[in-house]
Amino acid sequence: MSTPATAPSASGTDLVKGLSLFDATTIVMGSMIGSGIFIVSAEIGREVGSPGLMLLSWIISGVMTVIAAVSYAELAAMMPRAGGQYVFLRESLGPLSGFLYGWTLFLVIQTGTLAAVAVAFGKFLGLMVPWVSEQNLLVNAGTIHLFGHAVALSFSTEQFIAILVLLGLAAVNYFGLRSGALVQNVFTVLKVGTLVGILGVGLWWVSSGHPSANAAVHNYWQGAHWNLATLTILSVALVGPLFASITWEDVTFTGSEIINAARNLPLALLIGTVVVCALYYFCNVAYLQVLPFYGVAHGAGPLARGIQHAAEDRVGTAVMQVAFGAKGAVIMAAAIVISTFGCMNGLTLAGARVYYAMAKDGLFFPSVARVNKRYHTPAVSLAVQAVWASLLTLSGTYNQLLDYVIFAVVLFYALTIIGLFRLRRTQPDAPRPYRAWGYPVLPGIYVIFAAFVEWALLTHKAVRSAAGLGIVALGIPVYYLWRRRAKTQHKPSLV
Repeated sequence: MSTPATAPSASGTDLVKGLSLFDATTIVMGSMIGSGIFIVSAEIGREVGSPGLMLLSWIISGVMTVIAAVSYAELAAMMPRAGGQYVFLRESLGPLSGFLYGWTLFLVIQTGTLAAVAVAFGKFLGLMVPWVSEQNLLVNAGTIHLFGHAVALSFSTEQFIAILVLLGLAAVNYFGLRSGALVQNVFTVLKVGTLVGILGVGLWWVSSGHPSANAAVHNYWQGAHWNLATLTILSVALVGPLFASITWEDVTFTGSEIINAARNLPLALLIGTVVVCALYYFCNVAYLQVLPFYGVAHGAGPLARGIQHAAEDRVGTAVMQVAFGAKGAVIMAAAIVISTFGCMNGLTLAGARVYYAMAKDGLFFPSVARVNKRYHTPAVSLAVQAVWASLLTLSGTYNQLLDYVIFAVVLFYALTIIGLFRLRRTQPDAPRPYRAWGYPVLPGIYVIFAAFVEWALLTHKAVRSAAGLGIVALGIPVYYLWRRRAKTQHKPSLV
């Protein structure tokens, strides 16, 4: 693939246009594929109770992800600017909405995901390099008690490696857009190869004479009663596949750096989400060929534990162990190390553009708007993001924080699509190089779907949903503080 020449950004920023359609597509796919596809099926299986509903959850999440992506594509083609979704919300629903999204993204969505994926990277690397372990402590200063919880004052080699990778990827992306894009391209190709490999294992398992692990399950829909209770459970179970599929929107953060963005951004969103969601579905079909769906919580091996109770929820690892024995676990560990590394790079590259855009609007630290003059990258923003994500790896609370923002993530998706409707009404004559497929029906279906998921989460995970809303709400006084600060310093601010 030829390397596209960089050119000054049409948006007037100091960033450069250097991302091709292939680059943009690998950002979509590489940011989506992390460790979730290898793990979340176990939790989904326990929640829905039937293989049919498990597959249906992946179909629904895939369809809704593609609908959201093609809806975002209209906004991305209209406003191919640094910051992406932050800009869409700012322009359609007002600066406060944009800020609350950027605030939540920085506080926990992007950085918390980075922290969680970084620790997953260290955990699976530890299966190949025993020195890297949660139990191998470099610092052990005991524990303290805060608010009734014991907090360990320790620093493990697993955390050390996680932080080292986070800082290292920030450095890679500091040295130019092309260096970050090259890493993304290579690791996305490897990750897609991993998923295709799992499909191959499923096909090989059946074609080599092994019966399907669920051949005895005559009715994949056993236990599914089509009523409101089942739909509610299915909506709650969608948390897993939706979170295995999020961050496809990260490519919009790099809008001002994509060559011919009016064409390439919509194409990247469509191609990337369709391919990944299809791979996710067929990976789950492959899981059902090798592992029994119903298992026992304390079985003696992967076949006894099945998908529902796979050890530590590592369904992908269990499949490889059944197919290849003990070395299968090492093969899968290597695959997840590659997958998580590429995911972190995509999150690092894209996320920094949002905080950069906020700072340009006077709604974040002014230094974060600085661009390295030699490499044309948002250097300070990359550093701030890496440092905060590193602190979250030390806190040990990133997984809980991610649970809390499930509600907020779906909320911002829905608000962005509502913004699409509003812009169609308030700016009917604005240039739209691409128009969302199926408008207004498909975007409307997504908003209704999101509202039902939010209702299900509020009724079944009320505390975590309320906590997620609390994190968003904390941004309201912060927004007005930044606005006051911008006014007193006489700096332009979109407020």
